[in-house]
Amino acid sequence: MPNSSSITQFLLLPFTDTRELQLLHFWLFLGIYLAALLGNGLIITTIAWDQHLHTPMYFFLFNLALLDLGSISITVPKSMANSLWDSRVISYTGCAAQIFFVFFLFGAEYSLLTIMSYDRYIAICKPLHYGTLLGSRACVHMAAAAWATGFLNALLHTANTFSLPLCKGNSLGQFFCEIPHILKLSCSHSYLRELGLLVVSVCLALGWFLFIVVSYVQILRAVLRIPSEQGRHKAFSTCLPHLAVVSLFVSTVVFAYLKPPSISSPSLDLLVSVLYSVVPPAVNPLIYSMRNQELKDALWKLMSLCFLKQ
Repeated sequence: MPNSSSITQFLLLPFTDTRELQLLHFWLFLGIYLAALLGNGLIITTIAWDQHLHTPMYFFLFNLALLDLGSISITVPKSMANSLWDSRVISYTGCAAQIFFVFFLFGAEYSLLTIMSYDRYIAICKPLHYGTLLGSRACVHMAAAAWATGFLNALLHTANTFSLPLCKGNSLGQFFCEIPHILKLSCSHSYLRELGLLVVSVCLALGWFLFIVVSYVQILRAVLRIPSEQGRHKAFSTCLPHLAVVSLFVSTVVFAYLKPPSISSPSLDLLVSVLYSVVPPAVNPLIYSMRNQELKDALWKLMSLCFLKQ
């Protein structure tokens, strides 16, 4: 039986063993990846370029786009390369790095989405205190706290997981490295320690989700009291994209980790993992650009300027 000291690589779960379907998977993921790079890149560039967008809401959106770019770049390129070269291999170090960055970026993103719900709550429910509570220094501190939370969470889970002895092979039932699949290879009861840490993380995540729900209940009540239809429309146009992004992110992650074992299967696990790790970073820019008129106007101005200079 191999142990963790003798394992130098892991075998990822392929999407298919058929060569034609492997190439189809490569081109499909390439299209999604390029769309995510383009969409998030445009958001980052537009917010950095347009002075009118240098506000707390767009500062947090800027950070969200950075996190989306990072998170999709951790899993998708390796999966594409494996499909292109008909391989399943990822090195031990590469797997550890992948788990660290997945936990880091997704943890930071969830923290940032919670902060963004607080931003919308203050903007709509306490507009007179907005400048005081969400000044530039406060925004930087909150964004830094989100990144630091993700980093510390990832460091703790990665160090704890890869300190476990592994003696049940090296095949993972996922297209990228995930802690639950690493734990299945452990031959020590020490894995219960990591399971405990995962439970604590889930409880904290549920607490943040409750905060988001309460914030949006208060926001909805405040918006419905706005007498002007135009005012209600403007409020909804800034809140609905964020609510849609939160719903997509949370629902797919919750289903991936809490679905009943009776309905679990390799093909379903692959589909669900794509839904929470690949789809949100690709569609988040589309959700925000469709509902946010200020962002659309700034993007068109930037594109027009670029075309005029050519």
